Amino acid sequence: QVQLVESGGGLVQPGGSLRLSCTASGRIFSASTMGWYRQAPGNQRELVASISSGGRTNYADSVAGRFTISRDNAASAVYLQMNILKPEDTAVYYCKMGSVFWGKGTLVTVSS
Repeated sequence: QVQLVESGGGLVQPGGSLRLSCTASGRIFSASTMGWYRQAPGNQRELVASISSGGRTNYADSVAGRFTISRDNAASAVYLQMNILKPEDTAVYYCKMGSVFWGKGTLVTVSS
């Protein structure tokens, strides 16, 4: 059974940085596309960034140039480095493995 556990969320001031981590159990991590999604109150869940098993990355236009997704297959972990954070980045951030498995999310609040 696959489990995904996110960490690293919290309160940060505008312009600050946070690094989210997601660790996965199970044996299929290295073969899976991993993604970070977010959902703000009243909004639909949206893709923030993804990284394929081969390391190809994709970013939402709203975060390109500010966020960086990376993965460590040996640690079964995926990361999201978030820089120059804005209040509109406030949301619950979710980790996703493949097309099926989701973590429970970690809250990011950007506020002064």
